[in-house]
Amino acid sequence: MKTFAVRLFKKQYQPLSVAGHVTLKHGDYVLVRTERGEEVAQAEYVNEKIAQIWKDKQVETLPLVRVLNKVDLEKYEQIKQDNENAFKICKGLVAKHELVMTLLKASFTFDKHKVTFYYTAPARVDFRELLKDLTQEFRHVRIDLRHIGVRDETSIMEGVGLCGREFCCCSFLKNFESINIKLAKDQGMPISPSKISGTCGRLLCCLNYEYENYIEAAKDMPPVGSGVMTEFGIGRVCALHFLHGKVAVKLEDGKIKDFTKDEIEMIDDDVNNIDINMTNVFDQIEDESNIDISQLEDK
Repeated sequence: MKTFAVRLFKKQYQPLSVAGHVTLKHGDYVLVRTERGEEVAQAEYVNEKIAQIWKDKQVETLPLVRVLNKVDLEKYEQIKQDNENAFKICKGLVAKHELVMTLLKASFTFDKHKVTFYYTAPARVDFRELLKDLTQEFRHVRIDLRHIGVRDETSIMEGVGLCGREFCCCSFLKNFESINIKLAKDQGMPISPSKISGTCGRLLCCLNYEYENYIEAAKDMPPVGSGVMTEFGIGRVCALHFLHGKVAVKLEDGKIKDFTKDEIEMIDDDVNNIDINMTNVFDQIEDESNIDISQLEDK
């Protein structure tokens, strides 16, 4: 039996519970029941490996209400237009009340009983006057003002990352882990905001993906600046190449050679006669010295 999934908030896949008598094809628009109410989504076929993982982990499925017919599709097109209108109305009211918030999206449920406005804000917002106006504009409709973080904002807006692939947050990533600057430092990355931050203005989620590999690779490696003995004589560690398992050593003749950690031996003697550039790469912010790096971290 084929397994289907839909993408809803943040474009994340959620498996679909389909009764045996229902005929469903890849690409069909369906009505599903979520915590917000009934929503429209497009069904997508899931390959057997992913389906088995979901089954093993007992991932919760969304109930399928029905496959949309021609009348439903016409209504859905009207709802999309209503979403745009509701967004414009709410944005105008936000400006009227001079509220410090950024409206991102408006979304009606299929039955039009509820409309959700997603927004970001740097601090708590007093919605009392805004809600009064919204209830006048949208009578007999339940209004939900939902604050989301900047990472969620990017997942809603969608886009392509530095890697050339779709943002992780609007494809497979469901939960955001805390990310700090230490992750980048331990991986030997230049601390340049343009290189280690995403569209959301926060540190790249992918800094977490290979972190443990770097920590494992760094075990037993000598610190930069330490003295070592090599087959070519005494030298001083000037760089670490974690992924290759190599240590770059500057020798007394000024040449720099790469060694594995098994090919060198730490020594206690000072080798300050061998000069290396000890400028901390983490302090080198390429023409971005006016940017506070701490602002990239999750609070």
